[in-house]
Amino acid sequence: MRIVSICPSNTEIIAYLDRVHLLVGVDNYSDYPAQVERLPKLGPDLSIDIEKVAELQPDLVLASLSVPGMEKNIEGLDEYGLPYIILNPNSIYEISEDIRRVGKAIGIEAEANTKAHTFILEIEKFKTRAEQSGDKPSLYWEWWPKPVFTPGGMNWLTEISELAGAYNIFRDENTASVQTDWEDVKRRDPDHICMVWVGVKEEKMNPDLIRKRPGWDELTAVKQDRIHVLEESLFCRPSPRLLVGLRKIEEIISKEKGNPF
Repeated sequence: MRIVSICPSNTEIIAYLDRVHLLVGVDNYSDYPAQVERLPKLGPDLSIDIEKVAELQPDLVLASLSVPGMEKNIEGLDEYGLPYIILNPNSIYEISEDIRRVGKAIGIEAEANTKAHTFILEIEKFKTRAEQSGDKPSLYWEWWPKPVFTPGGMNWLTEISELAGAYNIFRDENTASVQTDWEDVKRRDPDHICMVWVGVKEEKMNPDLIRKRPGWDELTAVKQDRIHVLEESLFCRPSPRLLVGLRKIEEIISKEKGNPF
């Protein structure tokens, strides 16, 4: 079977299912696992070269609508008559369902069901620890600095926050993505600031930019030096690799609480 993935999170689901060898092409941002680096690159996920996709003669294209603007890719796939499925999870449960869905589409339904079950069991372990962790510190996740974009209550990062023994300061917003401003964040006064700028590598994110914002020197997170530069790839992609990010933020929070990990 010949599979094309045009979104990094989709590529990572294929990796979780141990079927990377079936991939014949990926989007430019797919960088995990390392084997995909040698595959033909088909353009950035918002602007896929559909003609190149068609040339690869895929049996299945794993498309996505996880970022506004990806609709154009779907239109192109329709225009070329290419077979595809669309993944667009906002919650951890939906990620597990996509593992099952992709597995069924590529002919390994039973194996995928087992993998999805294992994924949920891992989540349950975090949930049990979180329920026993005591006080819940508040987290501000910064997807983008100006204009400010941050996950709302309907995004997986709200779940990740709770599973790590904390809570997202924008969990009260009934949407997946929130556009707000620095003053709103300041009013909510988070205990921790998590920098996960979408598409930006960690070395390009400077915590001093946070500290220099007007009035932000008064924030609890800034005063306590709790600004965390985190791998965008472990938190901003709705894939099973969120487990790796979850372990990382759980460890950070546990250490800050003075709890053994």
